[in-house]
Amino acid sequence: MTPASAPQNVRTGLWRWLSRGTGLERFELLREADRWLLRGTVLALGKHGPAEVRYEIASDATWRTERADVSLCDATGEGALRLSVEKGRRCENGRERDAVRGCVDIDLGRSPSTNTLPIRRLGLAIGQKSDPLTAAWVRFPELALEPLRQDYERVSQRRYRHTSRGGAFTADIDVDDDGLVLEYQGVWQRVSELG
Repeated sequence: MTPASAPQNVRTGLWRWLSRGTGLERFELLREADRWLLRGTVLALGKHGPAEVRYEIASDATWRTERADVSLCDATGEGALRLSVEKGRRCENGRERDAVRGCVDIDLGRSPSTNTLPIRRLGLAIGQKSDPLTAAWVRFPELALEPLRQDYERVSQRRYRHTSRGGAFTADIDVDDDGLVLEYQGVWQRVSELG
C-alpha cells in the first residue's frame, strides 16, 4: 500500500525535439494532497555537446509555482538553480531576485512541461486570451533566470497559441486532458506515454 504522503503519478511520457537537433525528455506529472509536481530529464546535444538537464517543479493546488530545482551537466561541468517563493519573494539559490518579482510561473527553456503551469492555472475558455504574463524563464546552458513576457490564447478544446518576446515568437500547442503538451508546433512532440 502506498503511503498517503507519497506523490501519485498522473502521467508519464516522452517528448522529442523537432527543431533543435537530437533530444529527448522523459517527464512525469505527479499529484500530492495539496500540490502538483512536474519532474523530468532532458538528454540532448547542446551548445557544449551532450547535456543532461534534470528538474522538479512544485506548484500549489492552483498551479502557482512554489519552487523549482534544475540541474545541468555538460562538457563544461555541472550547475544547479533553485527558484523558491519565500514570503511572497522570488529567490534564486536563496537570494531574492528583483528581476522575477511577481512571476507566478517558471518557464524552462529546454522543456515543454512548464507550459502546463499557465495553461492549467488560467483555465481559459475557448476563444479567450490571457492578459500578458511574465514568467521566470530559465535560459540554457547558462541556467540564467530572466523575466519573459508571454500570452496564451485558447483557440480550440485542446489547442493554445503561445506568444512571447512581444510577438517575436508564436507557436500553437496541442495538449491532452491534463494540459500536457502533445505537440509544440515545430519544437516538441510527444512520442510515447504511459499511465
